[in-house]
Amino acid sequence: MIMWRRRRRPWRAERYLALDLETTGLRPAVDEIVSVGMVPIRGDAIRWGEHLYTFVRGSGRRTIHAAALGVHQILPGEADEGPGLEQVVDEVSRRLAGAVLIVHHAAIDVRFLQRAFARCGRRWPRPPVIDTVRLLGRLEQRLIRLEPYPAPVPRGLAEARLRLGLPEHRAHHALADALATAELFLALASRLGVRRVGQLL
Repeated sequence: MIMWRRRRRPWRAERYLALDLETTGLRPAVDEIVSVGMVPIRGDAIRWGEHLYTFVRGSGRRTIHAAALGVHQILPGEADEGPGLEQVVDEVSRRLAGAVLIVHHAAIDVRFLQRAFARCGRRWPRPPVIDTVRLLGRLEQRLIRLEPYPAPVPRGLAEARLRLGLPEHRAHHALADALATAELFLALASRLGVRRVGQLL
């Protein structure tokens, strides 16, 4: 009943947290989080002054795969300057309380978060999740109904932003990508004519 009422709320009345992770690889079962970026949204405005960016200290046996290192360029020594995973998980959990989580490609970020919570013996808070990749799919379907032969809507974060007229950003940096995801979310909500929270989930 609570979730049903929440889905009917005006979307601007909700509190959102756009999140991005950089990791040692793409396998949540064995790879680890290297850095976390979070950007809150309230009243359809980005609250930049309340953002979070942190490195995450490794487990001691952590290896950053060459492919991942080439993407985010975070050296093992840099990441180890951050707090431990338990401290970061507790801060993420505190910020997530009562909020809707926004990610770009939930299949990766949410699985890493769930695994991190489990490693720390913390309960996953099960926030409602908005995946901007899914919203891009909905935008494409909308364009198909309105235009005879619309160009495909790209699913990559940088490419999708350019398609929607948003500026380039520093890709593969957790905080920059979290901000880029927050901006993309607001642009998509506008393009899709969203009125209720349920239209975003």
